[in-house]
Amino acid sequence: MSTTAPTTGRGVLRGAVTGQRKSVLAASVLAAGHQGGEALVPVVVGVVLDRAVGDSSTLTLLGWLTVLAVVFLVLSYSYRFGARAAERASERAAHEIRLAVSRRVLHPRGGAENGSLAGELVSVGTSDARRVGMVNAVLPFGIAALVGLVVSAVVLLRMSVPLGLLVLLGTPPLLFLAHLIGKPLEKRSELEQERAAHASGVAADLVSGLRVLKGIGAEPAATARYRRTSRDSLQATIRAARAQAWHNGALLALTGIFIAIVALVGGSLAANGEISVGDLVAAVGLAQFLQTPFTIFAWVNGQLAQGRASAGRVAAVLSAPPAVPDGTGELPISARGSVTFSSVSHGKLRELDLTVPPGELLGVVTTDPATATDLLDCLGRFADPSDGAVRIDAVNLSTVDPERVRDVVLVAAHDTDLFEGTVEDNVRGGMPAVPDGVLTASAADEVAATLPSGTATTVTERGRSLSGGQRQRVALARALATEATVLVLHDPTTAVDTVTEARIATGVAQLRRNRTTIVVTTSPALLSETDRVVLIEDGQVVAEGSHAELVRAEAAYRAAVLS
Repeated sequence: MSTTAPTTGRGVLRGAVTGQRKSVLAASVLAAGHQGGEALVPVVVGVVLDRAVGDSSTLTLLGWLTVLAVVFLVLSYSYRFGARAAERASERAAHEIRLAVSRRVLHPRGGAENGSLAGELVSVGTSDARRVGMVNAVLPFGIAALVGLVVSAVVLLRMSVPLGLLVLLGTPPLLFLAHLIGKPLEKRSELEQERAAHASGVAADLVSGLRVLKGIGAEPAATARYRRTSRDSLQATIRAARAQAWHNGALLALTGIFIAIVALVGGSLAANGEISVGDLVAAVGLAQFLQTPFTIFAWVNGQLAQGRASAGRVAAVLSAPPAVPDGTGELPISARGSVTFSSVSHGKLRELDLTVPPGELLGVVTTDPATATDLLDCLGRFADPSDGAVRIDAVNLSTVDPERVRDVVLVAAHDTDLFEGTVEDNVRGGMPAVPDGVLTASAADEVAATLPSGTATTVTERGRSLSGGQRQRVALARALATEATVLVLHDPTTAVDTVTEARIATGVAQLRRNRTTIVVTTSPALLSETDRVVLIEDGQVVAEGSHAELVRAEAAYRAAVLS
């Protein structure tokens, strides 16, 4: 993955949309052929009436009917292949935008997820990306509609200057009015997408935490929360649908009035003998045909309004400032794994001083869960301290590229998810094989023994086909399999029974011997296997020693680990 700074959102959007210019150009030419052919149909019919029928010539009639058939053949195939090219350009642009959003969300420097639920980011990367990609699908038809108008105007000018000028001079004001009418739709579409994305995020949140909600009896509160969110989304959708209906209705009314005026002027000219009967038929046919390009304009304008609203949301994600700046520092190729906190202040941490020698298994107990989160953020360089420094082998992490930091330091969060695939795939994580002892140390071998195909058993998305304890053991095995120089584990055994927890504690201590390991937990089984335990209270280390020593000497420690 590239570690370059995220590019500006609007530049990425422009690149994704304009990158399909060849397909858009091909679609525009083909669609223009279709609309031009549609405009020529009433003209050819008028010629048939004037020349073939008027002259009573069968040969001339057959000739012009052949011309009419050729016109139909050309416009039919032009539409078919033009629509295909436009759809291809739309899907490719949407795909590029989805990739750009995914790269930004997964960027090592983070920041895109700040203030957004996971479901909202999914909505931006799917629904909004599709709407922006639709710009490439609608532009060729907008251009084709304009070509149809020009062809109609030229033909009408040849028949009658007033008719041609009416179309040429009346179209620009009509298009400007269409743009103004689309403004409310754009605003309401943006709100609709925001509310829908928020509802999706809340739903994803509730589903992922369903088991916890049931455990604490919070289903009614969660249901009420989602009902409110869903109601807001529904109201925004209804308002957007009303704006869409008003937009379409207003444009249809305007175009209907315009077409009626063209037909009336043409009829008046024919009544005065200024144009022939064939010309009148062609003029009326063109007036009816004009309904098609104006309907296309209404559709294109609506799609562009929605696309602009979605483009703003996509650009906001792509342009989100990174959580941490880039770095030019380098960690040693073979890091020893010493960790030092020097007067670190971040969130709940207050001038924290802590030294972890290479190879130590350190237990960390915090009296405030938020303190543990802030500690993990600094160790993984998900955030930089406001004051002080975190160093690995004397190298300040704030000067090192986040991706390089994570090559040396692995922070295994408490709420780590599994991926769809086999148990082995989840543990290997892209490595050629699972290192020896990993499954045993994490007690994931017991999980495999209960599954129908062992480690080859397929698990569903987020590992929901496994129990909470099974998921936790597989996730711990995945963390241990990386053999990271510095491994940070956050409450890795909260969902397993005490016997299994004791086995895991012994297994982790043996497997990670002589490699730096920091376990942030309140589990007595894990803490009793550590080389040293530190107690952090009010953002500072207030006591340290063995687990047994701290249980005897520190009331705050006893309250944290034995309650």
